[in-house]
Amino acid sequence: MVPAMSTDHLTHNRPAGHIRHAASKVPEVTVYFWIIKVLTTGMGETASDFLARLLGPIPAVGLGGMALVAALAVQFAVRRYVAWVYWTAIVMVSVFGTMAADVLHVGLGVPYTLSTPFFMAALAAVFALWHRVERTLSIHSIHTRRRETFYWAAVLATFALGTAAGDLTATIGLGYLGSAVLYAAAIAVPAVAHRWGSLNAVAAFWAAYVITRPLGASVADWMAVGHGRGGLGLGLGPVTLSWTVAILGFVGYLAVSRRDVRRDITP
Repeated sequence: MVPAMSTDHLTHNRPAGHIRHAASKVPEVTVYFWIIKVLTTGMGETASDFLARLLGPIPAVGLGGMALVAALAVQFAVRRYVAWVYWTAIVMVSVFGTMAADVLHVGLGVPYTLSTPFFMAALAAVFALWHRVERTLSIHSIHTRRRETFYWAAVLATFALGTAAGDLTATIGLGYLGSAVLYAAAIAVPAVAHRWGSLNAVAAFWAAYVITRPLGASVADWMAVGHGRGGLGLGLGPVTLSWTVAILGFVGYLAVSRRDVRRDITP
């Protein structure tokens, strides 16, 4: 798992003396952040498939889109990071991001070999515009409405990209378990490159953030799909429920302990 990485040195210089930050709208990057992030990716994958089977693709996409808009509206309305609000928005991005990638593939017939580079280009465009306007991609700088908008656009693009990439590797011969192993190894690369190499903290964070999506989704799919597809056959509903319970447990702990809340800094 990727360790917490500080990105303070990549934000604008701050004057000496007592420094008080505007209330951050995102959590601190701790081990809990990465655990919950992986759990939300897997839960979003199986929840999306479960809803599509239960309601049909079109109603499921409509419901997912409305839930996402509602969750983001609450996230933008609060004035500081609130664990329940933030992670609810992440879950809905996960569900809808999966639906967006699946609509391109299943509904429009776009192969994963095309949708994966498409979402990669979309994410690169978001990052390029974000950096051009704000001069930083650090998540420790999410203190304004405009930066928060860029942040969530990037998050949505990473989920869609990760879904397409995970499905691509699963369908070209690796299977879900093989894909999970691949991405488990891949997520260590940015951590190692940051700790002992020259990769800066911001790039390492976003690289790991993208990889968590196919990692969590591959594990959840492997648990849910039948033996004929190389899985454990536990079913979409039970896997979605169990991962949701795990998310609720970790988020509840953070809401009480506030271990992921940024403190004011006094040099």
